[in-house]
Amino acid sequence: MVQPESAASGNSAKSRTVRKGGLLRDLRRDKYLYVLALPGVLFFLIFKFVPMWGVVISFQNFSPFAGITGSEWVGFEHFQRFFTNPDFMLLFRNTMAINLMNLVLFFPLPIVLSLLLNELRSVLYQRVIQSIVYMPHFLSWVIISGLTFLLFAKGEGLVNKMLEGLGFARMDFLTNPNTFWAMLTVQSIWKECGWGTILFLAAMASIDPGVYEAAKIDGAGRFRQMWHITLPAIRTVIITLLILRLGHMLDVGFEQVFLMYNGAVSQVAEVFDTYVYRVGIQQGEFSYSTAAGLFKSIVGLVLVVIANWISKKMGEEGVY
Repeated sequence: MVQPESAASGNSAKSRTVRKGGLLRDLRRDKYLYVLALPGVLFFLIFKFVPMWGVVISFQNFSPFAGITGSEWVGFEHFQRFFTNPDFMLLFRNTMAINLMNLVLFFPLPIVLSLLLNELRSVLYQRVIQSIVYMPHFLSWVIISGLTFLLFAKGEGLVNKMLEGLGFARMDFLTNPNTFWAMLTVQSIWKECGWGTILFLAAMASIDPGVYEAAKIDGAGRFRQMWHITLPAIRTVIITLLILRLGHMLDVGFEQVFLMYNGAVSQVAEVFDTYVYRVGIQQGEFSYSTAAGLFKSIVGLVLVVIANWISKKMGEEGVY
């Protein structure tokens, strides 16, 4: 008679063998798919996971000569210094304000643009419009900033020349703290709004045309079809992207802000990204700047977990 322990161990060994055999079978069957995925996996391993070891220096007085293993361990000293720094609330305010403006003004626009593109009946016209709105995404922030200066400079900017021609006074867009956040938001909208429609249009393409036909027979107009069919069909995509977007609430984007930064707007332009660059790279305080960067990442992770939990409570799928 087989003892219970022996039977359990035998079943466990058998299940491990089955799982191993299934894994090998899947690898042989989908070997080309795994080969295609290999560059992406290597990218994340090399540039995302391996560098995470470097966060250790936020708990040290890191010295490049001593290395990570030889540097003095100081615990949460740099975090305490960061949170008690008078600049912390300034950085937090600027970063959150810019991201909230992007979330409220920029995030819904790709959805609206996708709905409008989806309503176009001419496929050729739709493709032409899509190509035009995609183009700014492929421009670097250096070019975007250069175009912004050419358009909005107080002296020779095209916008100010038009205002002057219409009888209005010239406006100081680039060095006015009151317009800096709006300027960044407009840049983001112009550059990424078209590119942001890709996922939404792909989700709309999977909707059964028969549903629209049935709604049309029942007397539903274009707007009602959009509201009751198209939007519910892409709701999962919207919620997923919103959750992921919340994970970057303290990540403004260094390059955009850095290129638009000037002394006149320093009180509204200094964000966590530029602060980490200025303190960590220019002043060489690697441990302190790493602590600031780790704080950003932890806040982003917490926001994603909370938003995902709320979405599941509301009956949505969430990210995981």
